[in-house]
This record gives sequence, C-alpha cells and structure tokens, in this order.
Amino acid sequence: MIIPDLLEEGLALVLCGTAPSRASKEAGAYYAHPGNIFWKTLHAVGLTPHQLAPEHYPVLVQFGIGLTDLNKIEWGADSDLSRSGFDVPSFAAKMRRFRPGLIAFDSKYAAATYFGKKTISYGPQAETLDGIPLAVVPSTSGRARGYFDIGPWRDLADRVRALRISRSDHC
Repeated sequence: MIIPDLLEEGLALVLCGTAPSRASKEAGAYYAHPGNIFWKTLHAVGLTPHQLAPEHYPVLVQFGIGLTDLNKIEWGADSDLSRSGFDVPSFAAKMRRFRPGLIAFDSKYAAATYFGKKTISYGPQAETLDGIPLAVVPSTSGRARGYFDIGPWRDLADRVRALRISRSDHC
C-alpha cells in the first residue's frame, strides 16, 4: 500500500481516487502534486475550515472526511496504471465496513472503473453501494484542469453539510 487509507466509522464523506501520483507517492500524502487543486477545492467549497497541506491529510477525519483509492498497489498517471491493480471488490468491502454517509469518486476515470462503464456524469448517481449514496466530482489534477468545474464540488459540499446536520439531529 503506497498511501494508507484514511477511513474510520462515522465519516460523512469518503473521497475515492484512482491511485496516488508520483508526487503523492514520494511525499507519502494524498494529492501532493503542486498542480493539484484538491486541498484548495476542499476549502473553497467549505468542506474544510482552512486549506490543508497534503502532509496534513490525516486531519481530514476531524471534518468527517476519509480518503482512499481504487488502486492501492500502483502509482502514477491513470494511463500508466494496470487494470489488475484496481481492486473494486476490496474498495466495496471497506465501504460496507465503514459505512460513510456518502462516497464520491473524484474523477470520471475512478467512477468509470468502479461502475464498469465508460459514460459517467458528474453529480449524484442513481446507484448506491448497499444504500450508501454515490457521487462523482471532477478531478482536481493539473492534467484534468481543462475539464475542472467547481460546481459539482459545491453540490457535494452541500450534500455533506446536510448529512452532518441530519446525523447531529439523530445523536
């Protein structure tokens, strides 16, 4: 495992990517490439109260957010990853175990890999993972900058805020 999962029970949101980049592998931290706007985006949409540095990723659980990847054994650009490195059944088993309030794939490639289909839309998905809602947001990678739209991230943040309120009302 290149970067360990950041998972625990009771999370409002788990963000799932494909695999760490070279920069993330070298830093031992999620979304560590300087051109990746992941941490900036989390703060801009209000999922974190301030912008975190990649090396502080474990703090995300304090905000009810977890991180994982579909490919836990390889690193690099999506085009460099082997099909055999992706382990959708293990990902699904982890999600069933930890039962987050919502799972979001943070790229169409990750979502397409999970769903096993080529055409994916951003936003909430019709399918669930054993009742856990699924969503897709645009990749924050510098390589995907031309496709980035913060709108689906804002919608995701609104859904996470509603989940947090709903969960606190039930405590």
